[in-house]
Amino acid sequence: MQTEFEFTLPRGYLDGDGQVHRDGMMRLATALDEITPLRDPRVRANEAYLPVILLARVITRLGTLPTISTQTIENLLAADMAYLEDLYRRINEVEANRVEAICPACQHRFELEVVPLGE
Repeated sequence: MQTEFEFTLPRGYLDGDGQVHRDGMMRLATALDEITPLRDPRVRANEAYLPVILLARVITRLGTLPTISTQTIENLLAADMAYLEDLYRRINEVEANRVEAICPACQHRFELEVVPLGE
């Protein structure tokens, strides 16, 4: 199972030294990654802050930055933030929409994509 995913930001993060960081790595989120931010006072004050904390927890590398903090995520350009939020959804939710099925007649195994009702 793949647990880490490489990405390239559309614009890039500009650090304090003027260096642009575009290439990075994001890992799959754990239950703790999604629960912990809900206790954070910044999220309680403003739910829109939730993706900032989530991304700071699951992005394991961004260019040559030594660490990824909420401040790093806060300073991303809007296009890069949208890109990362979409990537997070795609890597963490795609598997939830797939199930393994077995044909009752021949016992052949195959995968199906499950689409929620109304979509």
